[in-house]
Amino acid sequence: MPNSELMPIGVFARRTGLTSSALRFYADSGPLPPAETDPVSGYRYYSADQVARAVALRQLRELAMPLTAVSAVLDAEPEEASRLIDEHVAKVRGDAEAVQQKAALIKSSLTDVPSLPIAGLKGPVLADAIEQVLTATARDPGMPVLGGLRVEASQEAVTLTATDRYRLSTRTLVPAEPAATAWAATINGAELRAAVGELRRSMLVRVEATPHGIWLRMADRDDQHCRLMSDEFPDHRLMLASLPEVTTRVTVPKNLLLRALEEHSGEQLSLCVNHRGTKILAADDKHPDFPLPAVVTGRAFQISFELTTLYPAISTAIGPDVLLELRGPDQPGTIRSADRGDLTTLAMPVSPSHSA
Repeated sequence: MPNSELMPIGVFARRTGLTSSALRFYADSGPLPPAETDPVSGYRYYSADQVARAVALRQLRELAMPLTAVSAVLDAEPEEASRLIDEHVAKVRGDAEAVQQKAALIKSSLTDVPSLPIAGLKGPVLADAIEQVLTATARDPGMPVLGGLRVEASQEAVTLTATDRYRLSTRTLVPAEPAATAWAATINGAELRAAVGELRRSMLVRVEATPHGIWLRMADRDDQHCRLMSDEFPDHRLMLASLPEVTTRVTVPKNLLLRALEEHSGEQLSLCVNHRGTKILAADDKHPDFPLPAVVTGRAFQISFELTTLYPAISTAIGPDVLLELRGPDQPGTIRSADRGDLTTLAMPVSPSHSA
């Protein structure tokens, strides 16, 4: 006779959210055998100690995790179990991206609309520009368009723009083959990033638009397809047009500024600007300020940034010197290359009262 503390399969099913048939399957396949089985009737009984394992099994199966992987997670130590779950989620995410991309290709093939030639660009230049501008993207489930790259083409230029709401990066390229008509769309940033390796190895990349994506055509390599994003891109032009006048300009060696940011111990930093130069204030009493040789014009003040906002803007700048165009401690600062200004990044400051 079963122990009176054991639960019949029906009771255990209600406690765990699993059906009786699922419990029989998991018992027969191995990950959740019953605590006791009646030798005459074959009826299965479960203990209270098995509830947590059963609930975890159900939750893992809700993640579409294969049964072999579920068993490995259930039998692993917490750290290893977390790693296995992360691996599974990454695989599911990758599979979903692949399916979405294939679906976009199929949808494009179903239409009779021919591809629209946009522009021809030098592959290495386009690859560098994509990598630089995409540093300003963000993965935001509530606003997927923040992971996209806005592409605007005209006969004179192709402009790439990205924003994560704290930064805005933009770069303008001169096309080797100009577009016959103006065109604009937001492209999936992850797919563009994945295509960079092929683009870098092609002398010329011809961009063609379809109703659901763009083709990156290369004479000597496989063509790459990237999906369009349907959500509306933030109105960055309005934001740029509404910026107040620059009051202070700081030209500083890029390598020294990067070194100062790397050695700064806080999550936020304060930049003190005056006519004697500029310095990054120490995060605490244990570290000294970091003076920087700089050419400063305009009024003196102190401005604070999150390190994760300012560092990518500086590191992707082109050339040996960086030009900071500042408008005040509570206004976005513009980061440009001092001698090549086609890559421009706006960085939002934080309140000095919150900085280290």
